[in-house]
Amino acid sequence: MKHWLFLATAIVAETIATSSLKASEGFTKFWPSVAVVVGFAIAFYFLSLTLKVIPIGIAYAVWSGVGIVLITTISWFLFGQKLDLPALIGITLIIAGVVIMQVFSKAVGH
Repeated sequence: MKHWLFLATAIVAETIATSSLKASEGFTKFWPSVAVVVGFAIAFYFLSLTLKVIPIGIAYAVWSGVGIVLITTISWFLFGQKLDLPALIGITLIIAGVVIMQVFSKAVGH
C-alpha cells in the first residue's frame, strides 16, 4: 500500500513542478524555477521507490493519466486554459482507463 502512496506523492510533486514550469516563464522567474527543479527531483525519487513493487507500465500509466487530469484542472483554474467538449471527453476516457486498470487488471499489484 505504501508504494501507492509513493506514486501519489510522485504525481503531486510532478504536477506542482509542471505547473511551476508554466509559471517560471522559461526559467526567468526564480522561485517558480526552484519549484520546477525540486518538484521533479521529488517526483522521480518517489517514482523510483514505486517501481520496486509496481510494474513500470502500470505505474507510468497511472502517473501520466492522473497527471494529465490534474495538470489540465490546474491549467483551467490557474491559467485560464479552457477545454472544449472533445478535450473533456478525452479527459473522461483517461480517468476511465486508470479506473479500469486499477479495478480489473491482474497486472496491477493490489
